[in-house]
Parts: sequence; C-alpha cells; structure tokens
Amino acid sequence: MKALILVGGFGTRLRPLTLSVPKPLVDFANKPMILHQIEALKAVGVTEVVLAINYQPEVMLNFLKEFETKLGIKITCSQETEPLGTAGPLALARDKLIDDSGEPFFVLNSDVISEYPFKEIIKFHKSHGGEASIMVTKVDEPSKYGVVVMEESTGQVEKFVEKPKIFVGNKINAGIYLLDPSVLDRIQLRPTSIEKEVFPKIAAEKKLYAMVLPGFWMDIGQPRDYITGLRLYLDSLRKKSSSKLAVGAHIVGNVLVDETSKIGEGCLIGPDVAIGPGCVVESGVRLSRCTIMRGVRVKKHACISSSIIGWHSTVGQWARVENMTILGEDVHVCDEIYSNGGVVLPHKEIKSSILKPEIVM
Repeated sequence: MKALILVGGFGTRLRPLTLSVPKPLVDFANKPMILHQIEALKAVGVTEVVLAINYQPEVMLNFLKEFETKLGIKITCSQETEPLGTAGPLALARDKLIDDSGEPFFVLNSDVISEYPFKEIIKFHKSHGGEASIMVTKVDEPSKYGVVVMEESTGQVEKFVEKPKIFVGNKINAGIYLLDPSVLDRIQLRPTSIEKEVFPKIAAEKKLYAMVLPGFWMDIGQPRDYITGLRLYLDSLRKKSSSKLAVGAHIVGNVLVDETSKIGEGCLIGPDVAIGPGCVVESGVRLSRCTIMRGVRVKKHACISSSIIGWHSTVGQWARVENMTILGEDVHVCDEIYSNGGVVLPHKEIKSSILKPEIVM
C-alpha cells in the first residue's frame, strides 16, 4: 500500500519553530511530527510514503533518509511549484500513487495527531464498497469547522456544511482518508480543494463513507493546540504503553523523558511534559504542560508552564516562563527573567522581562 502526506506550506502558525526546520520535522513528544504518522503507516503494511511539499524538500528528504533505512519504508517527495490546495497534490503525485495492485491509498494531513486507527479504516473501506473513506471526529464547537453530515448506521456521507450557523451535527473531517485509485480521475492538476470540490461530488454519488475516529484527535498546527495535543497524546500513551512514561517521586502525571537527559535534585515535573534528548534540567526546577526540545538547559529553580522551549535554548536561574511562551532555536533567557507569552525568534538573548504576549525579533 501507498500513502500521501500533505505537507504543504511554510508552517507560519508554528513560527518561530518553523524558522529552523519545516513544520513536519518539528518535534512532538520527542520525535518529529511526521514520524508518528510514518511509523503508524508502516505498521499496517504501507511500503511507500509520498510527501506532497512545496517548501524545502531537500531538508525533508535528507532528514528522512535515515528513517527510510531504519523503518524499511520508501519515502519520496512530490514537489509543487505553486500551491495546489489539498487535492491538486494528488493529481501531481498520480504516477507515484498508482500501481498495478489497484489497492486504495492513504492521504493524511501532516498536522494531525491521533491514535491513527489505520487498520480499522482499511477494514471499514473494504466493508462498504464505496470509492472513498474519510475519518471524522466529534468536536464540542462544530461551528468553527466544516461539518460532515452522515447516515449514522452505514456511515454514508450526505453532505458537508462549512461553519454551520445552526446545529447540523458535531462530526468534522479529521484529515485522514483512504481512497480508491479511481478518485484520482476526478482531480485535475490545478489548485483545488479535496474537501470543497472532490468529496462533495463523491458524496452526491453516494460513494463517500465516514468512520468516527476512535480515541483522541488534534490538529497541532498552532501552539495552543500543540500543547493540548501533547496532553491527549500522553494520556493515550498511559493507556497503551505506560512503560514509556517517566516514574519517580519528582514526577506528577504523564511525563515523557528521553533517556539521554539529566534531571537534578528536588525538581517537580508534570503533568503533560515532554523532555527531549540531551537536555539538562538543574535542581529545583518546576515544569508543567510544556515541551523541552533537544539540547535545552533549564537552570536552577526556573519555572516553565504552558510553553514550548526550542532546541538548544537555555532558561536562566529563577526565570519564569509561562502562558504560551514559544522560544525558537538557541534562545537564551537570562536569570530571573519573566516571560508572559513571549514568542522569541531564534538566536536571541532575553535580558529583560516580557510582561505581555508579544513577538521578540
């Protein structure tokens, strides 16, 4: 089987992290976002992953080469010269996706994190005999999204309603599809939307089916959702393989710590924290609801909450970093500094406090 991952654009919503690497390579729970998807695809027998990309393909490919051999899966790029929306890239990668097998292929949005129930959607797709299967997820506020209206018992999709003003349902497109090769005949090589142009036509022919995604789902393309996604992911990890989570007197709730990191005396860490490889957390540090990326040093008695600390940064002694502060790569926060929602571009030194959310150039 094959899969196409829609990598797309510049990842502006996750800046300043995406100023250092393309968005799919930003770490989430101690590994690049896209690797979570590739590993799950490999586990259900996908042999080739095509990345639909319009930005820095060489960076992506160089990085993923080592995982190609490690995972034993072929990874190639299909590069757009102009943005092609969410359906155009399928037409562009047509030759890579079609082979003699006639098997369906996966299409994923690269920002989506979930338990990736690919085995279930393959089974569902075979059972209904339609042309396309999409995963949907239930949300509390459907008015912010495009809602999928479906026949509950069979999963047959009736229609899509974009940002409904009155309640029509609470299931939204989860960005995970399994499509028959014939779907490619419906897509022209031009900027086009799979959600607004392709799927409604398939639904009108009663050949589109939706399956409700079991477990959690999050689009982690922006900082607040990234932090929420980490909580949901660690909750799921607790249920599925809790041995991967840290334990100890200094740990509260779900915490993921890379084995190469060092944690000092008298710290309190958690809940919902990920500490990447090669980090040093000195004594008396308090961490909660945050991600500490590779090579970061957090000095004595610093306190970090609801924030993302980018690669190789340092947080000084007695510093307090909170409220969706995002530090880009190699940012140095001096001792006793307070950051309230600062978004700091790479390679900066912060010598004075950031008292209200702002971007520090």
